[in-house]
Parts: sequence; C-alpha cells; structure tokens
Amino acid sequence: MRWHCCAKDSRGNSTDVKRCIDLNCDLGEGAGHDAELMPLITSANIACGAHAGDEATMRAACALADALDVRVGAHPGLGDRANFGRMEQPLTPAKAAELVMDQVGALARIAGDKLRHVKLHGALYNQVSRDARLAAAVVEKLYRFWPSLTLFALAGSELWKAGRMRQLRVASEVFADRTYQPDSSLTPRARPDALIRDEDVAVAQVLRMVREGVVRATDGTDVKIEADTVCLHGDGAHAVEFARRLRREIESAGIAVRPM
Repeated sequence: MRWHCCAKDSRGNSTDVKRCIDLNCDLGEGAGHDAELMPLITSANIACGAHAGDEATMRAACALADALDVRVGAHPGLGDRANFGRMEQPLTPAKAAELVMDQVGALARIAGDKLRHVKLHGALYNQVSRDARLAAAVVEKLYRFWPSLTLFALAGSELWKAGRMRQLRVASEVFADRTYQPDSSLTPRARPDALIRDEDVAVAQVLRMVREGVVRATDGTDVKIEADTVCLHGDGAHAVEFARRLRREIESAGIAVRPM
C-alpha cells in the first residue's frame, strides 16, 4: 500500500508526484500531552481501557480528534496497568483475539463510524507481530466483525502478512524512536540500544524509511522496509517538541503529511 500526492494543472493533469505519509500517535494514555500532540498528527491511536484509559478519556480523545479532523483508531493492549501493557504474558490465539475485539468494541461504542483503524499496543503488539498463530486469530476476528478498519501493523511482521493475506486494508507501520534488527523486527525494549535518544538520528531514520524504503539495522546493514504510517510515542517527556520537529522536517523534505 503506497500513497502519493499528485499536484494537478488547470486541466486536472498530474504535474508532480510527492510521497505522502501518515503520522500516528498513541493517545488517551494519561501522559497529559494529547491536546498539544493532536494538531501535529493525522491518526490517533486511543487507549481502550486495558493498559490505560477509561470511558472518559476515550470520549475526550475522540472529541479532540473530531475537532481537528484526525482519524480515530483503537489501541488495544494487555490489561496490565502496572507495567503499562509492556510486559509480555502467555497468550493463546483465542485470548489475543478476545483482547483486541473487546477493546475495539469499547471504542466503537463511543466513536461510532468515526473509528477508522486499529493498532495494538506494547507487549500485545510485539507478541502478535512475531507469532503467526496469534496474528491469524486476531486478523480472522477483525475480518469477520470489522473488515472496514485499517490494520496498522509492524512492516513485514506476521500480523502484517496475515492481514494482507486476508485482504484487510493494512498500513505498514514504522517507528521514529526505535532501532531495528536485521530481520526488520524492532529491537526488544530490554536491550540498551532499543530506543533512539538522539533526535537528529530519529529524524534521519524516518526520512530515509519514507524516501528510500530502507532502515539501518543495529548491525550496520540496510534493511528494506515499507513505510505507510510513522508512529510517534505520546508518553515521552519531549514528545510534543519531537513531534513538532519531525512534522516540520518531513514537510520541508517535500513529503506531504496526510491521513489515510
């Protein structure tokens, strides 16, 4: 799935083609930055009450997104608030699918037809991304009950493969502040080199993924990657400043920031 912006002349003919990218951010998680981040992004992944959030925060985030024409998405995670949903747990395919469907349903009751996509959170995201059985179970449930939703999935992951095989609309997600392994998976958070703390490096990584379709892995090799949407984490101390800079530099590079 690739998107392009086409400039048109007075007769409607395309005169220029520029790459487009969606910017998504995990919100409704209690970090306190939602109102500042929302104008800088195009897709909001809203926590659905498991790893973070509740009905009130979901309603507030949906209202803010609607006012700014930001696309609303469900952000299901493990029900482990003490660890912010970032500690892996034993999961069966049925349990993984149930977690996702229950939380998508919770947000759908608030967002209605404004609900556009689903993106898993934290450990649930990682486990379903690498386990083909979990991925297949989640995709089958989404295909049955929410076939119109776009699935945000780690580029090249098992979830990405399962979604495309089932002919769901799948957006290849890449990360601004995470490092990559030679197999295009994310470096586990337990490793000291999992996060990119230098903003210059993070911005350069995003621009290269979008423009060239490659990312530099931790072993120094270049890995092919497809970028449809870039994730910005909303819980960092400098989340707003980084989001503002990243959007500015993306647009300065001639890349249009657009919702999907």
